[in-house]
Amino acid sequence: MNLSAGFISVIMVFEGQFVKASLFIFLAAIFDFLDGTAARVLDARSHLGKQLDSLADIVSFGVAPGILMFQLLSVGCEGSCNILERMHITPYFSLLIPVCSALRLGKFNIDERQEENFTGLPTPGNAIFFASIPLVVLLGDSIPSLLPFGFLVSFFSNTRSLAILTVLFSYLLISDFRMFSMKFKSMKWNGNEHRYLFLAGSLLLVVLFSVNAIPLIILLYFLLSLVFQKKLTA
Repeated sequence: MNLSAGFISVIMVFEGQFVKASLFIFLAAIFDFLDGTAARVLDARSHLGKQLDSLADIVSFGVAPGILMFQLLSVGCEGSCNILERMHITPYFSLLIPVCSALRLGKFNIDERQEENFTGLPTPGNAIFFASIPLVVLLGDSIPSLLPFGFLVSFFSNTRSLAILTVLFSYLLISDFRMFSMKFKSMKWNGNEHRYLFLAGSLLLVVLFSVNAIPLIILLYFLLSLVFQKKLTA
């Protein structure tokens, strides 16, 4: 189901349905979450399942968001005076997304240190960030929110901003930067401070910005990981 949703997302991009493409990436993330949860609850883990999960993730969280960003950057290059954009070079920055996602997933499969926390940005989080961009730019005005978010629309509509974000987040995928997982071993505050702060902050952002909060939630995840870096590397 994860792989199928990723494949359909690619088709939606080719048909120019960017919002639908984003929604299928979100759907793939839900299937990926349910798959991992079911494996833990049923104790049904296997080496084959682990490999199939990563192969599906490469499509859904690497190829699909990469093609989506290629199209968004291509649209942004129309009529630009920037030489990289006029020569249609900038859209190829999006190639970093599937390549670095594949490297990230390969490292994850052989790294035994990532059972509790992650090394590098998880591919679903990276894909969700980029999949949220069409929602903000194309649907933002039609969705009510308590605070204005015009700054987000302007930022994500800028081709250079998107190119910089593509390079930055691709680097985070393969970096040694430690990021926390949402796996609770207990419900106590001690040891779960970053997780509770993330949940509370995410809820607040959703209340203030509605669906436009999604990219801000991913940024919050990164910032909290940065704040608690010493704890995560201990």
